Formats: sequence, C-alpha cells, structure tokens
Amino acid sequence: MSSSLDSYVNHTVAVITNDGRVIVGLLKGFDQTVNIILDDCHERVFSASAGIEQVSLGLYIVRGDNIAVIGEIDTDTDSALDLAEIKAEPLNHVVH
Repeated sequence: MSSSLDSYVNHTVAVITNDGRVIVGLLKGFDQTVNIILDDCHERVFSASAGIEQVSLGLYIVRGDNIAVIGEIDTDTDSALDLAEIKAEPLNHVVH
C-alpha cells in the first residue's frame, strides 16, 4: 500500500480511521507501516442535525494500523461545498 501513496504526497487527502473519524489534510509523508503525517489538517465531525463541523488539528500523525481508507480530495470541488448545510450520521467503527 505504501508505494501507492507516493502520488498523494503534497496533495490534500481524506483519511477515514477505524473508529470512524474523517481527517482531511496535506499528506507530507508516510513510512513502511503506513503511519502518515498530515499538515494543516482538520477533522470533519458529522451530525444529522447541525451539519459538518471542522475541528482544526494542525500537524497530525495517524498510525497506519488505525487507517481504514485514504483518498485524494479534489480541492476545487471540496472548496465549493457548503459543509454547514451537509447533514449526515457519523460513521460507525470498523468491525473486523
């Protein structure tokens, strides 16, 4: 998996963790166990009643064994979204 992340370095990515958190930030690096470093990142907290809240995290390290999905974000499309108007239930924990 780590070799496929090379193209994501210095791009904005979304990370979904095993506990259902969604973290968005600039991928600065990773290692052989897919521990990742995100810069200028924030967590998107979903709510069915209040829209999406963004909690600033700054520089953040996510352990590879806690990552469920990593995907590149289209920054143009993402910036056009009104996150306060998007309502959704939070994600559940990953069940193995």
